[in-house]
Amino acid sequence: MKVLVQRLKNGELSREPDEVIVEEPLEIRLDGHLVATTMRTPGHDYELAVGFCSGDGLLGGQLVQSVRYCGEGPASEFEYNVVTVETGGHAPVPLPRIGNVSSSCGLCGTSALADMVTRLAPLGPVATFPASSILGLADKVVPLQDLFSRTGGLHAAAVFGPEGNVELVREDIGRHNAVDKVVGHRLLNGIGDAAERGLFVSGRASFEMVQKAWAAGFGTLVAVSAPSALAVDVARAAGMTLVGFARGSSANIYCGAIDDSRSGLAASDSVVDLDL
Repeated sequence: MKVLVQRLKNGELSREPDEVIVEEPLEIRLDGHLVATTMRTPGHDYELAVGFCSGDGLLGGQLVQSVRYCGEGPASEFEYNVVTVETGGHAPVPLPRIGNVSSSCGLCGTSALADMVTRLAPLGPVATFPASSILGLADKVVPLQDLFSRTGGLHAAAVFGPEGNVELVREDIGRHNAVDKVVGHRLLNGIGDAAERGLFVSGRASFEMVQKAWAAGFGTLVAVSAPSALAVDVARAAGMTLVGFARGSSANIYCGAIDDSRSGLAASDSVVDLDL
């Protein structure tokens, strides 16, 4: 959206147009039942809704039959802000989250770790990525962020392959929403190679970011910023490689393994500084 701003530069004020990112609520329903309302950047709403339901374990292993905008009338009258994911009524009836889901903070608390271990089995064999595939990911993703380049106000999530090639990028004002859009895209398109791919996020690695990566089957999560202590615990429980502060030619490996024959790094339960 275009707005008129006063720009201060070199001690002088001028009036110039600027573009700011749009933030609107999205009500997510599962088989018509309210699940949650989240603030998001409009776009790829179907992917967001499916990814959210999948990451929270709401689908119960059922296939998504369709996704649609809904409301008490034409979708245009509801500004396309209500989406329902349909499984034909086969998914368990969800319990709605109370209040809005924050675009920057998910569930918290160590009790959630026990819940996840009960719901999600540890990951099986997953790809181990060479250091060269992990380092420099941020520099590859930024040019693919169209909205960020225009507004500077969005996070990104990306899927990368064995050689560090970026295969998919999604943007959103919420870090978790960007991940949900990536996961939803893969589910809707029947892409099931997560064990051979990695997930990159432009912000920090929170507990819920690791949860979403685990639920989607990614064995490696790479973040530009720091992980939380609970995120490290969850990654260990999942059997996941968790990399933080992945910027330029350096990164920290908090758990898991990378393939780096030059330094001989392997699986570790403590932080390893990687600087090439």
